[in-house]
Amino acid sequence: MQIKGFGGVFWRTQNIDALKQWYKETLNLSMDDWNGTIITPSSDNETIFSLFKEESDYFPKEQSVMLNFQVDHIEAWMEHFNKLGVPLIKNVEKSDFGTFLWISDPDGRWIELWEKNID
Repeated sequence: MQIKGFGGVFWRTQNIDALKQWYKETLNLSMDDWNGTIITPSSDNETIFSLFKEESDYFPKEQSVMLNFQVDHIEAWMEHFNKLGVPLIKNVEKSDFGTFLWISDPDGRWIELWEKNID
């Protein structure tokens, strides 16, 4: 069981359109209508770059950035967290994108783990 890499980095901004344009111009990162892009460094790992509106409730508003780690065997991670006494922040979610779970670090910072659906 190991971290495969970052599954994504997420933060809020007051002006999504201006920031999307800056990243396109400055780093050649074009973002889609969902305000993000997929950067694929290798065939088995994706890093999601996505912007969230300030009023989004996907993670705590006082937290400007949330780490997302892409993992395999998310059930093993849940067992590991249970053994350590690390509670899940909310219920595990399954979607077309994969399975997600959330924990927090000692500072209260939410961390998302993501097991991507295998195509």
